[in-house]
Amino acid sequence: MTTAVTTMLETLDLERLEENLYRGVSPQVGWQRVYGGQVIGQALVAAGRTVDGRPAHSLHGYFMRPGDPEIPIIYEVDRYRDGRSFTTRRVVAIQHGKPIFTMAASFHGAEQGFDHQIAMPDVPEPEELPSELEILGRFPDTIPANIRAYFERERPIELRPVGLRDYLNHKKSEPVQHVWIRASAEMPDDVALHQCVLAYASDFTLLDTSLLAHGRSVFDPDLQLASLDHALWFHRPFRADEWLLYSQDSPSAFGSRGFNRGSIFTRKGVLVASVAQEGLIRKR
Repeated sequence: MTTAVTTMLETLDLERLEENLYRGVSPQVGWQRVYGGQVIGQALVAAGRTVDGRPAHSLHGYFMRPGDPEIPIIYEVDRYRDGRSFTTRRVVAIQHGKPIFTMAASFHGAEQGFDHQIAMPDVPEPEELPSELEILGRFPDTIPANIRAYFERERPIELRPVGLRDYLNHKKSEPVQHVWIRASAEMPDDVALHQCVLAYASDFTLLDTSLLAHGRSVFDPDLQLASLDHALWFHRPFRADEWLLYSQDSPSAFGSRGFNRGSIFTRKGVLVASVAQEGLIRKR
């Protein structure tokens, strides 16, 4: 298992302080604020620790304040309901005595029922695409240091974008992108853990989709960017350490907010999850 995946799993393994109360820490990688996907994943871990035997099927969260990576995050779980079919939890993430994130999550056991899904886009297989380091190698002298450092860092989630993105070219394009994602090392056989890792990964690249229509990127220094809310639905079983296609589009941007959607498929075309997020995309 790679060091980055080990660190991610340690980050998701919360410390139990008391009944319904957990503590999580952030990896010290020099970020000015806590990565949003980390908070989503940790909150789902906290909620899941209070549920017996049912996997999550949906979560809805709101970011209220930037997280401070220098201090722990406290997760307080409210056990809203333990029903015959569904279990509902509310989680509040707290730092400096104030909530930074709140999430409602629902858990549901396996049932037989209707079954349909949309088709997966026709895109190249991940093995046919260059890795991020290979992409960097094609632009040895033109990639700014901050972008190069971001992509050269060992990361727990491997990304292989279907389209070759030029972050230095402010050319406008259709706000659609497809990215193959997977944990960069094999993980234990734990359904809840794979769900939490996918929740962690689901915040990658999504906000950037709304900027494509304007020829901008998350690396532009004159933009203020932040996730505002995040919703995730788990449809079918999957493994987060196997290739998944994250198909994203942005139907709308208005009032300094960009709205983004994502559909996540296995490489066999099975739709396993859906994502929706609105984010701040403000010119400074």
